[in-house]
Amino acid sequence: MAAGVQEEFHTVDLATRRLTARAGRLVEQLRADRFSSELQRSVLAANSRPRLRLADLAADIAALRRAAITVAQSLGLGIVAAGTVPIADPDTLTITPDPRYEHMQGEDQMLVREQLICGTQVHVDVNDRDLAVAAAHRVAPWLPALLALSASSPFWLGTDTGYASYRTLIWRRWPTTGAAAGFASAADYDQAVADLVRSGVSDPGMTCFDVRPSAHLPTVELRGVSVKVRAGRALEVKAYRGSRGILQVPGRARGHLEAWQKWSFPCRPLRQDSAGPGGWQPVLKRRRISRFSRASGPAAARAPVPGGEPWCAVELTEVRTRGRDWWTLGFEATGPADLLHGELQATAALVFARPLPAGVEPGPDYSRSYAEWLGRPPGAG
Repeated sequence: MAAGVQEEFHTVDLATRRLTARAGRLVEQLRADRFSSELQRSVLAANSRPRLRLADLAADIAALRRAAITVAQSLGLGIVAAGTVPIADPDTLTITPDPRYEHMQGEDQMLVREQLICGTQVHVDVNDRDLAVAAAHRVAPWLPALLALSASSPFWLGTDTGYASYRTLIWRRWPTTGAAAGFASAADYDQAVADLVRSGVSDPGMTCFDVRPSAHLPTVELRGVSVKVRAGRALEVKAYRGSRGILQVPGRARGHLEAWQKWSFPCRPLRQDSAGPGGWQPVLKRRRISRFSRASGPAAARAPVPGGEPWCAVELTEVRTRGRDWWTLGFEATGPADLLHGELQATAALVFARPLPAGVEPGPDYSRSYAEWLGRPPGAG
């Protein structure tokens, strides 16, 4: 599954350090498919590409920031990645000319005038809207922790507010922000949104719950990367934490070492008629797992040892996907980070102690993460 990010930046005058309504000048000189305006003329939005790997997503975000900074400096401007900026005067700022924004200004005057805040939106591909609603519900309990980690707005109009995220207080004044209700299905969620729009409380674009199915993309939108459902009952989210080099057993095998962090959330079983919705890849698997540890000597097959000792699982899996059959061999080490490489190396040496049939020697070209392999299996070009 791919993830993308939209970052919003304040535009400030480098001479006065004040918020300025000149973000439009930046938009004129930056790529139209990657940058856009927002409600306030002081805000610049940067949109990443959807990325499968978090490392690629981080590189994309950094490149967008560099591009914006370069153009801004040429105009005597700066961009600020924070919830609010210390020095701002609402009387000197204006909204972007747009019929929707002008309607909002007429309806919500003070809220629009003081909408001098920026945020970050994360989109994760979930094409099944029922599953998107369920995923949003599961993520919701973690939102306070994410807010605490990302708080960056203690100042408001020249005053130290005493809050780490005063932006949150400004944002929560809108009637359709904050935590969403526990919707039972996509139909339930869509009906609630339709009722809000029909009543005049909101428009589709301003139904901005902290986490929600996107109004215009097949994603879960977190206003706060591989995703799969295991056995129809667990939603697993994996985040790529970077390459750790190459694991090698001389003359036997070489493969990429990668670090991943995984979260698992229970979810309701998928319906039989929902198998394989657009954007999801159905996979049939049969696997055998052996676990190895060096807890009491050389690497050997044994049950994991309690107490935090490292161990390595070796998974031989028969996979059927896209109408083809595959075999995969994976090594997954768990334990203290400084001991994982040694555990992987010892286990791989034991597994490949004998040569594979027909002189097969797996190499880096056939070594991929599970998410990357599903997106582009060997031989797919």
